[in-house]
Amino acid sequence: MPAARPRLLYVTDLAYRARGRRYCDEDIHLTSRLRAHFDLALCHPLDAAALMADHDAVVVRNSGPVLGYPREYEAFRARALATGARVYNPLTGKADMAGKQYLLDLTAAGFPVIPTVDSVEGLHRLPPATRYVVKPRLGADSLGLRTVPGSRIASLTASDVLIQPRVDFVHEVSFYFVDDDFQYALYAPDPRRRWELRPYAATAADLEFARRFIDWNDLGHGIQRVDACRTDDGGLLLVELEDLNPYLSLDALPEEARDAFVTAFTASLNRFVQAVPSPVLG
Repeated sequence: MPAARPRLLYVTDLAYRARGRRYCDEDIHLTSRLRAHFDLALCHPLDAAALMADHDAVVVRNSGPVLGYPREYEAFRARALATGARVYNPLTGKADMAGKQYLLDLTAAGFPVIPTVDSVEGLHRLPPATRYVVKPRLGADSLGLRTVPGSRIASLTASDVLIQPRVDFVHEVSFYFVDDDFQYALYAPDPRRRWELRPYAATAADLEFARRFIDWNDLGHGIQRVDACRTDDGGLLLVELEDLNPYLSLDALPEEARDAFVTAFTASLNRFVQAVPSPVLG
């Protein structure tokens, strides 16, 4: 049973640099608030496997892309599964936590996602386009992403990549959930400045779109971010479903909304620590 004040190991890389964002500011703010409810220790992702046994749960937050340390991340995951350690977000995620295969799966299942194939042999399943986006199957933070003219896409020889038509869109919008509960939405009015975010008033249709992916992933606990683009016809297409360590852009929110998120996050962590753990295969 967890202690009266649950002990959390909060995994973050305070030195990680991302274009247009300061991850460390977000985690400094969140941990300063969580300390009122939990006994909290911060650690670098490379130290998490060695330290997690002394805590009631491990909270993976702004730890940076695991591409920088894949062997160590797999060792952390294997130890957590072997020991039954509670990891938040749970390791059952089917989206970015498991790579980009979900974009292929959702395309095949007819979900509203940017159509995706994994080889030039599958190009006939995509709508014709003058440009295509080619990204690594294991990718993050746009690393390795490139645009290829339609006249050259058939000669592409790279392997372990995903291919999508380049979609013209009005803006990008993200929907943030804690457990299954919608918290807030942010959007980038200028597609050229994707990290200049503003609060967005989500419509009922927007939330119906986003919840399809939350329901599909079926995490139960945790923070998820549904990234989408608004197309010229007014519809939404999924760009990414982040279920490992989504950056929250809390600095773009007014204080009241930021406080409401912290309250929801705290309540979710309390429920997670108290819940009977479920078996995880992996």
